[in-house]
Amino acid sequence: MSKILAIANQKGGVGKTTTSVNLAAGLGILEQKVLLLDADPQANATSSLGVEFNSNKLGTYRLLEHSINAKETIFKTKSPNLDIIPSHIDLVASEIELINKSKREHMLDKALTKIREDYDYVIIDCAPSLGLITLNALVSADSVIIPIQCEYFALEGLGKLLNTIKSVQKIHNDKLDIEGLLLTMYDTRLRLSNQVVEEVQKHFGKMVFKTIIQRNTRLGEAPSYGEDIISYDATSRGAKNYLSLAGEIIKKNKKNNG
Repeated sequence: MSKILAIANQKGGVGKTTTSVNLAAGLGILEQKVLLLDADPQANATSSLGVEFNSNKLGTYRLLEHSINAKETIFKTKSPNLDIIPSHIDLVASEIELINKSKREHMLDKALTKIREDYDYVIIDCAPSLGLITLNALVSADSVIIPIQCEYFALEGLGKLLNTIKSVQKIHNDKLDIEGLLLTMYDTRLRLSNQVVEEVQKHFGKMVFKTIIQRNTRLGEAPSYGEDIISYDATSRGAKNYLSLAGEIIKKNKKNNG
């Protein structure tokens, strides 16, 4: 059975795209068939995997307006077992264009229904906002991964996101679950990083992933080469962290599926 995971946090710079791209690649390396859906108009997940894309082509924008078959929006990537539905700045227009459509929150869910069973996992990279496109992602998702950076304002805005998730559960998608909180940008040398880890684990307990993503320069370099971290440097700390996260998610879902 396939699973749709939305990577969401309206706070920018917390590692959403880094997590989306490298978790997807990690799952692919571990022999899962994966689709990465770029639902951010900044299209960083698309460029991070070296996918050349412009507004004349097919992608998330066309998928949301249901103007084409969902399978036509899928591109192959260089990473094993990983496909992508790319994004473009034109996706910004969807926020306005969807407003007058009936069941506007369900446009993505309806589109993904036709292709989700072709994959073990669908990863959605959400924009740093709680707008209509992110709402579409949450309505279509089975669960949410929330990246939290190990810095001073780590928990800022988290309450708002959790309230949004509760609203989506209540009104649109009662099956939506929180897959886990993911601590990112962890620096072992900083006392503040350790304090944030302790604080988050204390407040959220088992909701927090055991894997912690450590600050790693190779993670920042990989997108400029159009590669995920495992393809770029499989021996790096970043690659090991994201492979660990992928393994943790696979194990958790096997256990939940009996």
